[in-house]
Amino acid sequence: MSKTKPQAYDASQIQVLEGLEPVRKRPGMYIGSTGIEGLHHMIKELADNGIDEVIAGEATLLEVILHADGGATVIDNGRGIPVETHPKTGKSTLETVLTVLHAGGKFGSGGYKVSSGLHGVGSSVVNALSTKLVATVARDGYYWTQEYERGAPKSDIQRGEKANGTGTTIKFYPDDTIFETVVFNYDWVINYLRHQAYLTKGVKATVFDERTSAGYAFYFEGGIESYVRHLNSGKEAIDDEIFYVDKEIGDGVVEIAMQYSDAYSETVMPFANNVHNPDGGSHLTGFRTALTRVVNDYARKNGLIKEKEENLTGEDCREGLTAVILVKIPDPQFEGQTKNKLGNPEVRGYVEQVMNEWFNYYLEEHPAVARRIVNKALLAARARKAARAARDNIIRKGALEGSTLPGKLSDCATKDRSEAELFIVEGKSAGGSAKDGRNSHFQAILPLRGKVLNVERARLDKMLGNEEIVNLIKAMGVGIDEQFNIEGLRYDKVVIMTDADVDGAHISTLLLTLFFRHMVSVIEGGHLYIAQPPLYAIGSGKKKDYAYSDLERDGMIDKLIADRREKGHKINSDDDRIKQAGVSMQRYKGLGEMDADQLWETTMDPDKRVLLQIKVEDAEKADTIFSKLMGTEVELRKNFIQTHAKFVKDLDI
Repeated sequence: MSKTKPQAYDASQIQVLEGLEPVRKRPGMYIGSTGIEGLHHMIKELADNGIDEVIAGEATLLEVILHADGGATVIDNGRGIPVETHPKTGKSTLETVLTVLHAGGKFGSGGYKVSSGLHGVGSSVVNALSTKLVATVARDGYYWTQEYERGAPKSDIQRGEKANGTGTTIKFYPDDTIFETVVFNYDWVINYLRHQAYLTKGVKATVFDERTSAGYAFYFEGGIESYVRHLNSGKEAIDDEIFYVDKEIGDGVVEIAMQYSDAYSETVMPFANNVHNPDGGSHLTGFRTALTRVVNDYARKNGLIKEKEENLTGEDCREGLTAVILVKIPDPQFEGQTKNKLGNPEVRGYVEQVMNEWFNYYLEEHPAVARRIVNKALLAARARKAARAARDNIIRKGALEGSTLPGKLSDCATKDRSEAELFIVEGKSAGGSAKDGRNSHFQAILPLRGKVLNVERARLDKMLGNEEIVNLIKAMGVGIDEQFNIEGLRYDKVVIMTDADVDGAHISTLLLTLFFRHMVSVIEGGHLYIAQPPLYAIGSGKKKDYAYSDLERDGMIDKLIADRREKGHKINSDDDRIKQAGVSMQRYKGLGEMDADQLWETTMDPDKRVLLQIKVEDAEKADTIFSKLMGTEVELRKNFIQTHAKFVKDLDI
């Protein structure tokens, strides 16, 4: 056997990236991704700098403008980035901040005591990933401007007209050769600024979209207390008062607001220096540990838990809890530039100490509220034990085991999970059509009988008594509650396929509630979809096409009429024009109205179908909507429907 000569491996093979080259070479390392999330992370990086000025007591305004030409501008009225020559780089400090990684006021002791930034790379990363960036600083009595192209300055810093105040304005255009999309989402900016306004007392946060002339402004005097009240909208609080504490401890500040409601789920939002940490971290661990300890100590001290009874678990104590945890520390240690998890070990102790002392005071001073909190936790504990018994009983019977799949399931032949699909189908007739029309190699069918249980109002023991839910859990193979394991998912795609009417939409919502509350990892993994069956069959002669919306239907009919006219047929422009053009139209009110071939061709064929992927891009917003739609507050649900009814064009009753 001949051997090829090994390629030389020496200094010439080692690539050295200078300046901002590493950012353009590996953008995902700095902003998480080059998709829609990474694009908006650019706005966040710049806006976080403005929030740092607010936290430092140097600014009161944060403004974001989305321009019609595709750019975005972030403005704050803080001190302004310094413009004098930097002693180490020999360039202006503004240019240093915008062109040198790890340069910023977040290092050393001179800039910020508390900052949302960790690496100081924010502004320079935005600059590197923009085709054009213009920085304007009001400082030292003048406006100072410098323009950049893909991270490189086009000229030296320019001094302009005199300025009365101070502040920083950065306008940038994301590079379309790097990002998958460069179209900013107005709703994302609104949600981000709402968070910042809740978390930062005294800031006015505004957004204006030049593309639509839409605008919004936020200002919350109550801070995170207002935030908790917002998160609890749609739920019935066990008391009007919100527990709130704001204390300096060590070299940081711990601020907590919390309130219990009648919900069965918990909503806890941890933040460090105004940065949301969706994966939690040391502050969340400290909060949970102290909360469980304080509730158990109070319950035992007041005889609410008997001597021989076991302690309440953390899950028992957090059922129905809504809380916002905000810590401010001088040197936050996050996991990655996207800051999903806080790592500072000392922060756990800070939060535990504050909660141990002040939440205990709160319970002692509010005995009626304390008793309601403990009673709710005791009820959760009883439900947990009942659910465990129900689950164990089901497991003993093998009902949740993958080897005993539900009899209603028409499974697929493939053992390759990456290609397998599960269609959750409404009703017998639709289930029959789907079973006959599917590709049985990779498509499985699970028909549902009627409407599944509304899990927003049910604990796990009641869920496990519902045959349809148990069948779905069995078919998917992921388990439930403590035994949930996404690795057991038997299908890459789980597709909800219901009729395109009010009942179908209701069933879809019930299923989405189940996934969001108890199997959210299926959504987060990109596995959950909603099928989009056609609304109309449009025929002309032997040819038949399908329309998935009223607009598409009208376009098809207009084209068929135009074709007919071109062929010399006389067609009047009255209501009979469809008939004169020889066009037939059928409105599908249910999947069962389609035969197997039609259902395959329109809704199940991977080459032709339309699937809507379900994402939880804003879990807070999703939580609020599910609480309104599926909770106990009828008036809130009524108001939601009335508000959004104007967006519904056709409604079949």
